[in-house]
Amino acid sequence: MSVFELFHSLQYSPLLVAMRASPWIFAVIASVHLMGLAVVGGAVLALDLRLLGLGLTRQPASYVARETERWLLAGLVVMVLTGLLQFMCFAATKYYYLTSFWVKIAVLPLALLFTFTVRRRVALADAARVRPLWNRVVAIASLGLWLTVGIAGRLIGLP
Repeated sequence: MSVFELFHSLQYSPLLVAMRASPWIFAVIASVHLMGLAVVGGAVLALDLRLLGLGLTRQPASYVARETERWLLAGLVVMVLTGLLQFMCFAATKYYYLTSFWVKIAVLPLALLFTFTVRRRVALADAARVRPLWNRVVAIASLGLWLTVGIAGRLIGLP
């Protein structure tokens, strides 16, 4: 089965046809997705600004990382679940032709991998062992990856 055929079968499954018939379900799913985005964005931004030395400078980066991680995880769970529902509720075959969809799908795993490996290791490291320049490089890379995911996601919704 090709990717297009998979998207097509999802689009026309009975459950999703019924979901699309509802005048409000997509709006509810999209609203919850945006709430998850706000939580993820806040968690990412709080730690990345700390790594850049632009916020929460009285708190060690390791403390900020530990405090924001549960929010990041919760927001990601909400976003992934509602993102899948949005994909399935809407015309899945439309996404097949959107470059922004494929950019988001390609960059999201990279952002997650970077966030939970490199960025996490740098943030949790002893401040004496990490150079400030490395903190900045990691924070800028993190912000770039997550901004790419967000912008690509936004472009999916444009006509």
